[in-house]
Amino acid sequence: MEQVTVFEAAGGMPFFEALVDRFYEGVASDPVLLRLYPTPDDLADARHRLTLFLGQYWGGPSTYSEERGHPRLRMRHAPFAIGPEERDRWLAHMQAALDALAPEPEVRAKLDEYFGFAAESMRNRD
Repeated sequence: MEQVTVFEAAGGMPFFEALVDRFYEGVASDPVLLRLYPTPDDLADARHRLTLFLGQYWGGPSTYSEERGHPRLRMRHAPFAIGPEERDRWLAHMQAALDALAPEPEVRAKLDEYFGFAAESMRNRD
């Protein structure tokens, strides 16, 4: 029996594009998180990378790796001061984006678990 990926169950790349768009709407109005993005272009670039990463992570196309190589998330985030406040704000914006899109409960549970883990994993300050 073929197993459905989270990518497929969520609705494919359109879901992850919408999720990241909603997420970055919140980030764009958050002064704490905005200081991690020195220029407006950084937001657009980050939006593109996060969309591709999430799609690939959950079973979609490998475009992220083709463009950027191995994700190396902790290494890529190391230059940015990410403490509990930044972690919590990041997670709040992601949860709000998920709330707006209302994926199926099974999909939502997997995404919530991953985002909680990922947010804490990127923290590099106390």
